[in-house]
Amino acid sequence: MTTLADAVLPLIRTRSDVDRWSAANAHGQQMHDAVDILEAAIPTTPPSEIYSVTHKSLASAIKVIARADDSSGIIGDACRRLLELHPKAAAVAAAPVSTLIDWMMKFQFGDEEVDYFELDPVAYAPALGDVGVEAYRKRLSEVEARLGPRPSEEDRWTSGHSHEWFTLDWNARRLAVLDHDIESIIRTHAKDRKVAAWVQDTAEAFDEIGEIDLAIDWAKQATDFDRGLQSLKAADYWCGLLEEHRPTEALQARLSVFRKWPSSTSAARLHKAAGNAWPVYRDEVVATLAASPNDAVMFALLTLKQPEFAWNLAHSLALDSDHTWSELVKGYEKVDPIAVLPIYQRLVENELVEAGAHHYQLAARRLAKMRKLAAGSEHAVEVDELIAELRETHRRRPRLQQEFDRAGLP
Repeated sequence: MTTLADAVLPLIRTRSDVDRWSAANAHGQQMHDAVDILEAAIPTTPPSEIYSVTHKSLASAIKVIARADDSSGIIGDACRRLLELHPKAAAVAAAPVSTLIDWMMKFQFGDEEVDYFELDPVAYAPALGDVGVEAYRKRLSEVEARLGPRPSEEDRWTSGHSHEWFTLDWNARRLAVLDHDIESIIRTHAKDRKVAAWVQDTAEAFDEIGEIDLAIDWAKQATDFDRGLQSLKAADYWCGLLEEHRPTEALQARLSVFRKWPSSTSAARLHKAAGNAWPVYRDEVVATLAASPNDAVMFALLTLKQPEFAWNLAHSLALDSDHTWSELVKGYEKVDPIAVLPIYQRLVENELVEAGAHHYQLAARRLAKMRKLAAGSEHAVEVDELIAELRETHRRRPRLQQEFDRAGLP
């Protein structure tokens, strides 16, 4: 009879050459299959067996990723799935607390090759129990005592114990959340409040423990921090909190975010929040986005779903982005297939400024599209003449000729 370990562990472990990207990707998918089997077995398998196989799988997965080219992140995602399952399995199996703490300390502070995964003491709290959590805190304090004076924030990353300090700080943040300690959450997450992301981290911690008013307040502080990308990210989080917990305030929040960071994205979110009230804001949004033709056209095309309006904007605002034009013609060709032919021609000619298979393939596909759109019209001959002219102009590019042939071009 095949045991769970027999079904799972061979899919995690490997002697293959996973430092090659393709091999790592293939094995990573196999690891996900193993985790699928493990998760599916939970309802019908003794908890002790689930925990044992999860624990062994995690140990093996860490060894695999240590020597893998995981630039695609597939193996890392499998490891994270195991890391999410491990504390749950430990709690249900009533894993020995002292042994579990020893493992947690070794995983985080041992001489492992892989040090870029964190363990969450909040997730492990049910398995540790109150006594175990206190014992774990004591072990962390012992590590800190051995490190000597704490370096400044600026010097921490160049200190000889940067990983240990990072891990201790991570645990301090998570234990503050576990304790629902508001002052400790602010101290460990916001630090000196000099970084917008830290302020948002504080908001997220308050959200996690159900302190919604505090979460909204700190998310707003992060939004107002400056005009940088971190504040923009915080703004979306702030609006999301309002939409969930104070929906009557969400529309004005989305409007303020659009006014601070006007873009097709912030306009789309304002459009969604406005609902039936959208006409009130339409003129302001369209006028504001006119300063950025790309945003104006993409908003009209993708959010308003008005290709004619987007087409007119593209011309009146002198749109000069080939990428945006290529998206626009896909939508407008259904309205007027002949009108998009000059745009397609320009895109083809611009594509062929650069040599390379990708450019040739894209140009060939666009020319094939032009033939399809022009079929049966007086422009069909013009398109074929264009293709002949391009073949002659680029006669010394054999790969281009090959791609044209593959696309069925004359």
